[in-house]
Amino acid sequence: MYRFLFVIGFIIAFAFVAKAQTADTVAISKKDTIKKASHLAPGSFAPPIRKEKAYHPDSLHSPHKAVMHSLMIPGWGQLYNHQWWKVPIIYGGVGLLVTAVLFNQKYYNQYLGVAEYKTRGVTPGPTDKYYAEYVAYANVSAQSLYDAADGNRRNRDLSIFGILAAWGIQTIDAYIDAKFIHSYTVDNNLTFKVTPGLINQPVFAQAANTSFIPAIKINFTF
Repeated sequence: MYRFLFVIGFIIAFAFVAKAQTADTVAISKKDTIKKASHLAPGSFAPPIRKEKAYHPDSLHSPHKAVMHSLMIPGWGQLYNHQWWKVPIIYGGVGLLVTAVLFNQKYYNQYLGVAEYKTRGVTPGPTDKYYAEYVAYANVSAQSLYDAADGNRRNRDLSIFGILAAWGIQTIDAYIDAKFIHSYTVDNNLTFKVTPGLINQPVFAQAANTSFIPAIKINFTF
């Protein structure tokens, strides 16, 4: 009988000890968990959570339409690409080239007309064309006038080629911009950072007082 009660008492005591051990383990594990979680608090070495970048490609923007607009009217493709600030640059350059064409064409005709008068030995009257120019170039030989006319003709032709080149360049520019808008993603969070720094002197300046020169470092974030 006493032996039976001793066994029952031993089992009950073991059960209490096991229960207490379980509670301590749970408490320790919770404490460790809280301690580990505290390492992820702000100001720790945990990586910051960043907002996902958003991209906005325009699948409806047509590079072909931009090219056709620019071929028809210079600058129209840039307006289609929402880059209106390029239009004054395009028309400023084309306008200067057109002015150069008209200027050189005017003096080409004058020199050539006066040179032909001198070559034929004809003296124009006050009502004839290029009479004032004939009087102004009375002491200039016909050959010199032909040479001057050739120079103006060359400059006129170069100006015309410049107009064609500018037309083609603005067409290519419109196509490239439209292609990027249509096919490639553009980040809405483009930023840059400017910091001072030092760079090494070039080889030819190694004999200077210092081997470094100040510089500015620019980092772009895409």
